[in-house]
Amino acid sequence: MKFLNLYSIKGPNIYSYNPVIVMEVDLEEHTRIYSNEIPDFIPTLLAYFPGLKKHHCCKNYAGGFVERLHTGTLLGHVMEHLALELQTMIAEPVHYGKTRYSDEINAYRIVFSYYHEALGLQTAKVAFQSIVDILAGKELDVQGIINRLEREYTNASYGPSTQSIIEVAQKRKIPVIPLSRRSSLVQLGYGSKQKLIQATITQGTSCIGVDIACDKLETKEIFGEMGLPVPKGYQASTLEEARTIMDKLGTPVVVKPVDGNQGKGVSLNISTPEELLRAFEVGQRYGKEVLIEEYIQGNDYRLTVVNGELAAASHRLPPFVVGDGVHNIRQLIQKVNADNLRGEGHEKPLTRIKIDQVVLMTIYRQGLTLERILPEGEKVFLRENGNLSTGGTAYDVTEMVHPENKQLVERAARIIGLDIAGIDLRTEDISRPISRYGGAIIEINAAPGIRMHHYPTAGKVRNVAEKIVDMLFPKGNGRIPIFAVTGTNGKTTTTRLIQHILLQTGKTVGMTTTDGIYVNRNLVFKGDTTGPWSSQVILKDSTVEMAVLETARGGIIRAGLGYDRSDVGIVLNVSDDHLGLAGIETLEDLARVKSLVAETVHKDGICVLNGDNLYTVKMAEKCIGEVIFFTRNPHQEVIQRHLKVGGRVIVADEEMIQIWNAGEIKPLISLKEIPMVWNGKAIHQVENVLAAIAGLYGYGMDVEYIVKGLCTFGGDIQSNPGRLNLIECDGWRLILDYGHNVEGYRSVINFAQKLGYQRLLGVVGVPGDRPDSSIEKVGHLVGDTFDQVWIKEDDDLRGRRSGQIVDILLKGISAGGQRTRHKIILNEKEALEAMLSELQTGDIGIIFYEKEPEKLLKIIEKYMGELQQDRQEKDLSLNKSSVFAVNSSR
Repeated sequence: MKFLNLYSIKGPNIYSYNPVIVMEVDLEEHTRIYSNEIPDFIPTLLAYFPGLKKHHCCKNYAGGFVERLHTGTLLGHVMEHLALELQTMIAEPVHYGKTRYSDEINAYRIVFSYYHEALGLQTAKVAFQSIVDILAGKELDVQGIINRLEREYTNASYGPSTQSIIEVAQKRKIPVIPLSRRSSLVQLGYGSKQKLIQATITQGTSCIGVDIACDKLETKEIFGEMGLPVPKGYQASTLEEARTIMDKLGTPVVVKPVDGNQGKGVSLNISTPEELLRAFEVGQRYGKEVLIEEYIQGNDYRLTVVNGELAAASHRLPPFVVGDGVHNIRQLIQKVNADNLRGEGHEKPLTRIKIDQVVLMTIYRQGLTLERILPEGEKVFLRENGNLSTGGTAYDVTEMVHPENKQLVERAARIIGLDIAGIDLRTEDISRPISRYGGAIIEINAAPGIRMHHYPTAGKVRNVAEKIVDMLFPKGNGRIPIFAVTGTNGKTTTTRLIQHILLQTGKTVGMTTTDGIYVNRNLVFKGDTTGPWSSQVILKDSTVEMAVLETARGGIIRAGLGYDRSDVGIVLNVSDDHLGLAGIETLEDLARVKSLVAETVHKDGICVLNGDNLYTVKMAEKCIGEVIFFTRNPHQEVIQRHLKVGGRVIVADEEMIQIWNAGEIKPLISLKEIPMVWNGKAIHQVENVLAAIAGLYGYGMDVEYIVKGLCTFGGDIQSNPGRLNLIECDGWRLILDYGHNVEGYRSVINFAQKLGYQRLLGVVGVPGDRPDSSIEKVGHLVGDTFDQVWIKEDDDLRGRRSGQIVDILLKGISAGGQRTRHKIILNEKEALEAMLSELQTGDIGIIFYEKEPEKLLKIIEKYMGELQQDRQEKDLSLNKSSVFAVNSSR
């Protein structure tokens, strides 16, 4: 067996609306061998992974997969289920999977859902290797496998604070975009509505506030000057300075790093020179400067303030063990750490207790060692502080906090300037005011952990993450309007037109197209950008208020959509193109891919479908948003049926575009007023206009903006470069267009025929990744319509040998209905120059280009300039001849 490929698809995709892992495996000699044909395979597999017995598979009941094993299923299908089971064992149950043999890669494509991307990718590898090892008779170390996966899962997972915020955001349908797993940097929301978080640091968190909170001494000084109760303390960089300070303050004291966090390096209740020495050494492991301050008697409380208000309060207890008369302290710690609620870091509600110098010093001061066996029931605290990160536990006391103490911590957060703060208090009883009963603010923490509030050992759960999300998004769900456009032809024009009209509102509009990524009129990245990456570039841009995303077939198949839901999804048409690629063999297959754009419109959104295209009409059945059809034939049955149930339709007749709704017909704009449709002669452009109007009108845009935009969007190289650009010169006309399939060619040829011509000339070619039959259809159409063509070849042959496309086109041309003259000039620019030199008065020339129309335009402009110069020289020569003739006659 060979493991060929592995990748994740994060957005809605052709397999599922949810993220999936895709693995490609060549089973080689096991390609057609079934599970029930392999001796001992089934019992061995189930012995190692008994959880597979609960899998339903296609049977829809527990045990269904085992039945499939016994009746016989292929090993790719087994790998799919094993990958799902491994994820369930480590993290969360996942259920979706699909395995199919792909002729395209001559291997199995195994697809399954995932809860955590890194874990999903790892389980794919483990599932493959486990099947290989079972077939080879090797013994599996299942526990070792699980331990390794757990470690990898933990290392790649977000911390509990970040994860809690993400989960709240997802419940509110706020988009979540991971920006960096390494630093837990996450974007919530899209475009201008986005907010960044990093654990409990937000983009609104004051940098100065964080710096102050990280400097314990500076914080203490500021609080003291503002009248807040703080322990007395001083900074020391040497042991001698520390001793002097302890003598000055009196004992006991606290020793901690000036810029520490999470309770690391903190030693409490230090009373003797020997204890000070050890505490000072521990503190200096986290920084040269150490803070020596008076020890405040009382309990340890953490109060978390969000957006100026107390969100939760916990009573923190240091880690401890309770004797049983049998085990020593070291063994008791091991028993505590065996609790499933405890993890190595922050991945679980509690953290395992680590035996370090602080623990050793704490039990030493109690006259104990790790080897001491404690009497039954005796409790021994292992540290003085109750930080969860060092093994402590927390008990919710939010409702017990005295109003004065609440005001105290809220004021402390305001003074430092933190939107989210964790304030540590020591006092005997949090329900009594510190001002009268004693206590102090020990420190304030930026980026406070909220795990203790979400997973208290006892008491009420406090959803601090929800309060953080409420602060970030007091209204709405962090989304900007998204218009997604797909179809076989017309995507770029429709996308550009929608953006042009949206710009009339003064909003910042991001756009992705086949020629690049734009923010307003500014090109920020040049290239064919119609996949999920380019969509993410727009949605990550904090200036973008509206997004228009051209969405092509290739990107959907390879990597899904770059967004989760759209407000408007437009499917222009489905026709012959790209068949035979990536498993797309039929028009039904192609329609299934493009339908994803309509299916992922949210329930209050708009699905715009071509009512004149059989394949797009069928998509209406899968749309959860409102369907608006556009059509040039409103009297057909599907449109009439739609109107009868209250549906809306955008209609074009020979002269006018109209809005049909509930028996009412509203004229919108005359075709003569829309430059890009050339008085209605460009039928395919009329359809693009209808689609754009349907999307914008359905979204709720004022018709005045729509009409204004339609009147100001031209068919020229400035408004719509490379899409039906008509250039006139010296009595002939030239059309520059990106047509690259038979329907694209037919649309442009129909337009030329409506314009009228003496001869039709063309530079033609087809991308190499189309099937021979599609290329031949283009050739046949060319042979039916053109008087003369120059056959060129794309720079990117897409897997073809040079000249192969030409041969197929010639085969089609020869089958055409008229005797088309042809020349072969493989270079596109040279072919254009050759055609230009042949154009005469009354001719129309069409160039179907591959890319970079601006370079071809320079050739055209140069040629036109030369013609003009020649004309001027002739005129000048004629004028001179006339003058000479006059003078001679005199």
